[in-house]
Amino acid sequence: MRQSRYSLGARLHREPRGAVRFTRTLTQVFAGHPARAAVSLFLLVISVFTILLASPWVSAERMPMTLTDAALTATSAVTVTGLTSQDPEFYSFAGQVVLLAAIQTGGLGIVTLGAWLTLLVSRRLSLRTRLLSTESLGVSKLGEVPALLLTVFVVTLTIEALLTLVMLPIFVQALGFGKGLFHALFYSVSAFSNAGFVLDPNSLDHPVVMTTINIGVFAGALGFPVVYMLYRMIFHKARMNLHTRITLEMTAILLIGGALLLAIFEWHNPATLGTMSTGDKLHNAIFASGMTRSGGFNTYDVTAQTDQTLLVTSVLMFIGGGSGSTAGGIKVTTLAVLLLAIVTEIRGEEHMRVHRRELPVGLIRVAVAVLMAGSVVVLTAVVLLTWVTRADLATTTFEVLSAFGTVGLSTGLTASAPDAGKWILLAVMYIGRVGTITFAAGLTIRQQQTLYRFPTERPIIG
Repeated sequence: MRQSRYSLGARLHREPRGAVRFTRTLTQVFAGHPARAAVSLFLLVISVFTILLASPWVSAERMPMTLTDAALTATSAVTVTGLTSQDPEFYSFAGQVVLLAAIQTGGLGIVTLGAWLTLLVSRRLSLRTRLLSTESLGVSKLGEVPALLLTVFVVTLTIEALLTLVMLPIFVQALGFGKGLFHALFYSVSAFSNAGFVLDPNSLDHPVVMTTINIGVFAGALGFPVVYMLYRMIFHKARMNLHTRITLEMTAILLIGGALLLAIFEWHNPATLGTMSTGDKLHNAIFASGMTRSGGFNTYDVTAQTDQTLLVTSVLMFIGGGSGSTAGGIKVTTLAVLLLAIVTEIRGEEHMRVHRRELPVGLIRVAVAVLMAGSVVVLTAVVLLTWVTRADLATTTFEVLSAFGTVGLSTGLTASAPDAGKWILLAVMYIGRVGTITFAAGLTIRQQQTLYRFPTERPIIG
């Protein structure tokens, strides 16, 4: 019996073609887990900028980068790290514009950017978009997402505009209006995004430029949830929440403590701070301390530092900045929770308390997981990079920690490493920006819930 064309049409409607079915399945897989979508979106954007940076017109000499160098630069820009194998003079003006676009996209966050555009067009966000945004922005309440997105963009553009205006006279005087305006804009975006990319290494010698960049890096490293909270405190008389207080306290402690240690260890080093005046020594020590946790800008040769300074710098790079910020590392709140857990155990108390608030026990588990995941990533990368490059352990450790913390300070190994070494650093930058927990969760196909529990038994610890 011949089948009716209507029934055949209905059957085709019920059973979509392979490409459509694949797209729907892919969408459902990503929508089912926001972290997986964030991981994938970063990969997609990095791929796009890799193609752009591999084009001949990006180079001032019309000599295209290799695919490896293009992928490294694109990843470094989108993850706002600053590690690159190319000198600033390599790029044409078009290449500098592409680099600026990659930094701004990575600084705001691909997920944040997409959610904001959705909100701008439709005036509302779907539940899936809100869930995805909570992963990217580091907030816990879905209702805060729309207001936070608007605040993020307004504050970001406002801060970058102010930074540009402050640096504009210096760059215009040296380069003329057109080129000076672009340099001021580039440095403001690179600073607030904590990217560490420069167009001219000598431009950081000016004290106004150095101070402005330091302020921009500090603001960007706090994290969007903290910026949003500060905005609400100023304009809506809101009370400071615990996350903001801990982030500000830890950031201040690390900034001042790092500056003091750097000043002590480098005070008489003629290759770094030794030849400067007392005021310049203190200024550069504060600047260097702020740059070690994400910024990546430097005013002197990193390789000329003492071993003690390199160790302090490595620790600060591993810690990173605030949650929901452009910084990498394990984050300052993770360190705070781990320190509070130690203090609680020393005191013999059962619950963690800080600022008249009690922290949930599960927070320790998350903090330990972040610490261990970050440590595994760093140790694995150090072993592989040492094997591939044959460089000494101190050099490879510093370079890997710079990539993991998305800092961008370099001993020169990134530029001289073979392709295999560059791909290792590329992967570490990606994991450091996306986040160790988000990255691990993004690779998990299903979320499983255990419906049963085993008997409790305590092993001996210590």
